[in-house]
Amino acid sequence: MERFWFLTFDGLAGGAVYAAFALALVLIWRAARVVNFAQGAMAVATAYVGYAVVSATGSYWLGLAAAILSGLALGALVERVLMRFAGPGGPLNQVIVALGLVLVIQAMLGMIFGNEYRPAPAPFDTDALTIGGVAALSPYDLWVLGAALTVVALLAVLFTRTPVGLRMRAAAFAPEVSRLLGVSVGRMLTLGWALAAAVGALAGMLVVPTGLGLHSHAMDLVFVIAFTAAVVGGLDSPVGAVVGGLLVGLILSYVTGYLGPDTTPLAVLVLLLAVLLVRPGGLFSAARARHV
Repeated sequence: MERFWFLTFDGLAGGAVYAAFALALVLIWRAARVVNFAQGAMAVATAYVGYAVVSATGSYWLGLAAAILSGLALGALVERVLMRFAGPGGPLNQVIVALGLVLVIQAMLGMIFGNEYRPAPAPFDTDALTIGGVAALSPYDLWVLGAALTVVALLAVLFTRTPVGLRMRAAAFAPEVSRLLGVSVGRMLTLGWALAAAVGALAGMLVVPTGLGLHSHAMDLVFVIAFTAAVVGGLDSPVGAVVGGLLVGLILSYVTGYLGPDTTPLAVLVLLLAVLLVRPGGLFSAARARHV
């Protein structure tokens, strides 16, 4: 029983990390109706900025602020310079551009910073707290989970309670109609990309200390798992991103603990296929009316 509880807490800790990154994918989907496959590489780039500030100032919080601000700037730049011109050709063009951007960013990071893993200290203790003799969540895990839940709450307020959020959703769903109603679709798309990159930067700063360290490919596997979490929860649901991340984290932990790490990728694939077959829009997707 102790093993089960240990794997549960370990899965929740890992799931909180995946949930934080899945939120960035959900945000760009809600704002621009596209999956940004360069989100992981962009997050690593901003994490390099953040930890450069940490090294220079000794303050993790200044580094976190620098990473988020650089994410805002990078997201706006990518939309203005690349995605705006790829968009008219359809979503496939944006996917191809995003994949090319991944290669460019990773190559540039490798040339500038090298290919060695750099240490990335955490702002809180990473040793798990013990409850009843069972290792539970660490203070850092609680910080990651709290940050993810805070982002969910802020996104919910943004998209449902503010005029800017409603304009962003309208620009994504019906750009032509939105233009007729006076909405600046271009600005809303730029804002959506900037906010998604900022959330991705936050997720990167949360994820990197839990792995081997900072590296140009540090987010590759995390992106794949977070994308699965976002699809499982529903690409249009911030709450679904968190639930999907925690669910995927638990499944990975149980499968690794009971069946071995070699079966972990298969378990994620089975979960993804099961959700797509039973509920293709995700567990938290809104019901759509059928027109006969």
